Amino acid sequence: MNPDFPISLEFFPPKTPEGVTKLATVRQQLYALDPLFCSVTYGAGGSTQDGTLQAVQAILDEGRQGASHFTCIGATRDSVREKLALFRGMGLKRIVALRGDLPSGYGGFGEFRYASDLVAFIRAETGDHFHIEVAAYPETHPQAKSPQADLQAYVAKVKAGASGAVTQFFFNADAYFRFVDETRALGADIPVVPGIMPITNASGILRFADNCGADVPRWVRLRLQSFGDDSASIKAFGLDVVTALCERLRAQGVPGLHFYTMNQSATVLEICRRLGLA
Repeated sequence: MNPDFPISLEFFPPKTPEGVTKLATVRQQLYALDPLFCSVTYGAGGSTQDGTLQAVQAILDEGRQGASHFTCIGATRDSVREKLALFRGMGLKRIVALRGDLPSGYGGFGEFRYASDLVAFIRAETGDHFHIEVAAYPETHPQAKSPQADLQAYVAKVKAGASGAVTQFFFNADAYFRFVDETRALGADIPVVPGIMPITNASGILRFADNCGADVPRWVRLRLQSFGDDSASIKAFGLDVVTALCERLRAQGVPGLHFYTMNQSATVLEICRRLGLA
C-alpha cells in the first residue's frame, strides 16, 4: 500500500459454496494492492448477515483489516448491542454504519430511524473502539427530500461520531468536490473517500446508476450503448473512463479510493496498475 494514498475494497457475501471459493481467490489477487481495509456488504434488513460475517471473518483470518457493513433499519437497541459484542469478539475494528433499505413487507423502522442514530449509539456503547465509516452521496440520496436535507443528514452522521465517509459511486468529479466543500462549510471535516465502480458491463452499470441516483454523463451512456454486445470494447472504454476519473480525483487531493469490486479482480488491478498503485 502507498501509505500516502490508501485504497480500500468492497465485496459482497457469496451465496453459494462456489462463490465462497471464487471470492477467496479474488481476495488473494487483490491483496497485491495492500488495501487499507476490505468491507463486506449487508443485505436489506441484514438479510445476508451470516454470509457477511463469514466473509469478514475470512478477511481477518487472512491477516487483513476487515470491515462489516451494519444496517440499523428494523433493529432494536438490544439487537445492535448484541451485534457489537459479536464484532468485538471477532476482533473487528471497523464498521460501515448505514441506515439500510427496508425489506419488502417489512413493518417499520425499528428503534433506529437514521444512520446518525446508529452512529451515536455505537459511540455511546463502545467509545472509540470502532472506526466508523458512513455513506456519502455527492449527487444526493435518491430518497432525500432535497439536496439540502441530504447534506444535513450527512452532517448529522459526522457530528454523531463518524470517523470517515465513503461515497456512492459517481462519474462526475465536480459533484464530489462540491459535496466536500459544502459539508466542510457545515462543520463536517472527516475524510471523504470516493467510491469507484469499474465499468465491465454496460447494462449493469446503467441499471445500478439509475437505481442509486448516480449520474452517468450522456456521452458515456451513449458510447456504452453504441457498443451493443461488444464486451471487449465496453471494458476497454470503461477502463479509460474510470482511470481518468481516478487520476483527476487523485491529482486534486482525495484521501484515497474505495473500489466496489463486484467480487472481481482484473479490472481493479488494471486501473491501479495504470495509476501506478499496483
